Amino acid sequence: MTLLSVNAGRAKRVGYTDSASGTTGIDKRPVDGPVRIESPGPSGVGASGVAGDDVCDLRFHGGTDRAVYAFAREDLDLWGRELGRELENGFFGENLTTSGLDVNGALIGERWRIGESVVLEVTGGRIPCRTFQGHLEERGVDAKGWVRRFTRAEAGPGALLRVIEPGEVRAGDPVTVVHRPDHTVTVAFLHRAATTERALLPETLVAAEWMESGLLALARQYADKYSG
Repeated sequence: MTLLSVNAGRAKRVGYTDSASGTTGIDKRPVDGPVRIESPGPSGVGASGVAGDDVCDLRFHGGTDRAVYAFAREDLDLWGRELGRELENGFFGENLTTSGLDVNGALIGERWRIGESVVLEVTGGRIPCRTFQGHLEERGVDAKGWVRRFTRAEAGPGALLRVIEPGEVRAGDPVTVVHRPDHTVTVAFLHRAATTERALLPETLVAAEWMESGLLALARQYADKYSG
């Protein structure tokens, strides 16, 4: 299991984002050399956990629970074949592009060591948005209905991560799973529960201790309304 690239994006003004600033950092590109990763601070205040990476809409991105976003090269290749083009590392706005790692099968609360010092913890999966759809249209892809298409795809959403131990990472670093919690809620399962099969949401609460705050609030609200 290997880190293929570390990707960062600078804020760019576009016409397809709901961000109040009118800017987005979704257009991420591989970065040379070691890159610092550390916890950016609470959601709504902290931005990206990756040095040199801009997060422009703090309502839905960045912060402690969403400090880093990882996507598997294998899934990029699946999408590339479906879309009829080669997708570069970082194309889906991910900070980390991995190889050989089951990103979507990772358990919520699973921990990965990357390189010598960095430890990250899985908190959830990416919920696609208008900015993501617009990014693909801008790059020449027929992305009509992209949010629905990405949400329902078997490839999976990729993993959001919090920083447990900060440090530096670089392309080529090994990735090792160092902890797996005692439950069965994966990134893919939580994504299904939060999007297309909400009746599953109460089942995800066994992973509440590790879940990203927005997804946790959604699961608790659903359980309070429909359970018991």
